Amino acid sequence: MSVKYTVVIEKSPNNYAAYVPDLPGCVATGRTREETLAEIREAIELHLESLCKHGEPAPQPQATADTVEVAAGTPG
Repeated sequence: MSVKYTVVIEKSPNNYAAYVPDLPGCVATGRTREETLAEIREAIELHLESLCKHGEPAPQPQATADTVEVAAGTPG
């Protein structure tokens, strides 16, 4: 059985960072987007294993993500 969690990836000047809104504290970084995705996948697996080991339930995925298009230069 597999579960899909929403992952947020952010670009910084020197690398990428990712976090999982449904799993507080589950984060990863990498030099590339692909490396960051591989690292966050491993982080999620380890996070879920730790929850299981401590008798805690794995949170069901709740977060979603989408994009919204706006006109460039629109005053806030």
